Amino acid sequence: MLDKQAVREIIWARLQEAGVARFPFPVQGRIPNFDGAERAAARLDELTVWQEARVLKCNPDSPQTPVRRKALQQGKKIYMAVPRLRERKCFVELDPNALSPQQRRRAASIKGAFALGRQVEPHEMEPIDLIVAGSVAVTSDGARVGKGGGYSDLEFALARQFGRISPDTPILTTVHPLQLTHERWEMLKHDIPVDFIVTPHEVLATHHTYPKPEGIYWDILREDMRENIPILAHLRPPGQPG
Repeated sequence: MLDKQAVREIIWARLQEAGVARFPFPVQGRIPNFDGAERAAARLDELTVWQEARVLKCNPDSPQTPVRRKALQQGKKIYMAVPRLRERKCFVELDPNALSPQQRRRAASIKGAFALGRQVEPHEMEPIDLIVAGSVAVTSDGARVGKGGGYSDLEFALARQFGRISPDTPILTTVHPLQLTHERWEMLKHDIPVDFIVTPHEVLATHHTYPKPEGIYWDILREDMRENIPILAHLRPPGQPG
């Protein structure tokens, strides 16, 4: 079993060596963009959970730009986290009904989302039907590792804390086939697993047995997150250090 950073380094190197990594570069330290991201997004229509979802939480990274664009074009509302959750209104709401067709396309980018969206606190969000997560690596049984910041896990925890998602809210990711790996790592209680993996070539249901986080685990929350994320100061239970 490898540590997560070793897995990340393997995947980043694999994508680079195969010549399938896309801008932005370097891929190290990022959710890597990849050739075929648009084809992976096109396959989402094969999933019932996608067809039925009306409200999504989606990561802001480049490889999921086609996913966000597709969702807005199909009339789905999106909540996207403010980078590093650095503001009290830590999610951007993108309502396709308030956007023209041209604006929907622009709003799929990070810059466009901030220009055209509305920042909200977690309690202002609608219940979420489906979560789209960016990944560095995934396994066929649903284990996931991100770029190492821990923010996707915390975003899930916040939404769960505010009752905007449940244990049954499905999580999917779009990845290059080279990110679907046989390497193994330890999944911790705050790590989010994925229910569906979508590549440019196939859609996989993981049928995982990993528990999803139940909320914010204050006992293992990093000190830098406690200090730098405003919404956590608002939520911190009595007796928890600041």
